[in-house]
Amino acid sequence: MTEISKSDWKKYREKISDWQEHYMERLVEEYITFLRSDQLASDKFWELEKRIKQDKKCPGVLIEMRKSSAIYDIASLIGEKVISLDDLDEFSDDLKETVKFLIERLW
Repeated sequence: MTEISKSDWKKYREKISDWQEHYMERLVEEYITFLRSDQLASDKFWELEKRIKQDKKCPGVLIEMRKSSAIYDIASLIGEKVISLDDLDEFSDDLKETVKFLIERLW
C-alpha cells in the first residue's frame, strides 16, 4: 500500500483532532507536574519554554494534513507515542499492516 484508501483517509481526518487533543492533554499534565517541582521559577520558565518549542514539532501537536503522507504520519504518531496500534482498530487491515511495517523499519 502506497496511498491511503478513501475510507481510511476519511477515518483519519475524523480521528486526528481527538488524537492530538488527547496528546496535548498529556503534555499539559506533564507541564503541570514539572511546574510544581521545587526548581527555581526562572529555571522552570526557561525549561518549559524549551519543552513547548520542542513539543510543537511533534505530529501530536501540529501536522500537515496531506493524503499523500497520511500513512507515514500515522506511523510517526505511533512512533512518537501519540497513539498506539490499538487506535487503528477501525482502519483497514492493509493500512495496519503497512503502518506496522513502517514502524519496524523506522522506530
